[in-house]
Amino acid sequence: MRLVGLTARGTSPRPPVTPSPRLFVFFLLLTAVCLLPSVVRAQGVVDKMVATVNAGVQPDCRSCLITYSDLLWQLALQPDTPLANPTSESLNAALRLVEDQRLILQEAEKLPAIAPKPDEITTARNYYVKRFPSQAELQERMKRVGLTSKKFEEIVEQRVRIEKYLDFRFRNFIVITRNEIEDYYRDDFVLDFHRRFPNRIVPTLDEARANIEQTLTEGKIETAIYSFRDTARDRAEIVILNPV
Repeated sequence: MRLVGLTARGTSPRPPVTPSPRLFVFFLLLTAVCLLPSVVRAQGVVDKMVATVNAGVQPDCRSCLITYSDLLWQLALQPDTPLANPTSESLNAALRLVEDQRLILQEAEKLPAIAPKPDEITTARNYYVKRFPSQAELQERMKRVGLTSKKFEEIVEQRVRIEKYLDFRFRNFIVITRNEIEDYYRDDFVLDFHRRFPNRIVPTLDEARANIEQTLTEGKIETAIYSFRDTARDRAEIVILNPV
């Protein structure tokens, strides 16, 4: 799942943005939600709005609001990430990742044709379960942050939708030339193979071609995604409501 590992480059966080007047009504509508008891009762935390993503330009946007619970759920689905008393650094890293997810999700929701199929959601759900030592451990982490099975299913569905959108937007337009394959084989593949397997015969270019092409393709896709993400952030209206 690409968005699990998608992180910010070495840039400083964007400064908080002052809410624009057109967001006033949106904030009023959400006030009642914010006053409800937290879904994170297991930690005794009162949920709160943390940020909005394009709330002023997306009518009826379900993916615009980011709550403190969203950040805890992001951390809970990251193996080996501490959940007790998360640091400001961990929460801000989770916030930036969730912002990126929401930016791409908002674009993905404009294409109904790429809506996830039930078997795709099942495969993705199994992927997340297998990232943990046991299903029981994942369930325990979900319980600690108030992440219900229904909400977990919704998060998985959103991430599948994001993955399908990224593949649809970028994979079909990636072209790997013969020269690129030959250059990579000469300058990277052979040297790396010698380093990892010093006593083995290096595969020929033809034998390694498919592997090299896949490596170059995924590299170009990742570069395109980061560029798309950075451009989307520059154009987005991200409002920090409560720093974490």
